[in-house]
Amino acid sequence: MKSNKTVTDNTNKKSKMQWVLFIAGLLAMLTGISILGFFGIRKICRDINRQKLMRENVVVEIADLKIKAPVLEGTDNETLAKATGHFTDTGEVGAGNYCIAGHSSTIYKEYFNNLKNIEIGMEINLYDVEKNCYTYVVTENFIVEPNETWILNDFGDNRVTIVTCTDDGTQRQIVIGQKKDTDK
Repeated sequence: MKSNKTVTDNTNKKSKMQWVLFIAGLLAMLTGISILGFFGIRKICRDINRQKLMRENVVVEIADLKIKAPVLEGTDNETLAKATGHFTDTGEVGAGNYCIAGHSSTIYKEYFNNLKNIEIGMEINLYDVEKNCYTYVVTENFIVEPNETWILNDFGDNRVTIVTCTDDGTQRQIVIGQKKDTDK
């Protein structure tokens, strides 16, 4: 038969081990909640900023692909890290060759991740700052080398040209939409 001291020692060891496991579990749970909270708050802040940018700037939308993004002036890294960008010295919304660049990388804002699924005939809507809508119909989708800047030229028509990276980042996907005739 075991002595009372041995039973008490085993009970104390068990009780201490339970406390250690309880505290470890509690710390793990609090760490998990903190991490989730951090990313949740970060996502909420990004969404609030995105909504503000969309209220104050041109917006590009391809509803079929669930793409909706603000378009800021310029295509520098800082601009493309928070939105899509309009190539300066290209057309205006609704007139000329309005050229837009955006990332399709999970590192950045992911605005054009779904662009690889574009199909001829889909509609692209551009909303100017006053939120007037200009509708374009996709007529071309092709790949070019990064140094092929002819796609930014004025072709004498009213179009939107969207430029993004291919999956491996070595080439550029080009999507062209012709402005829909609204006189019909």
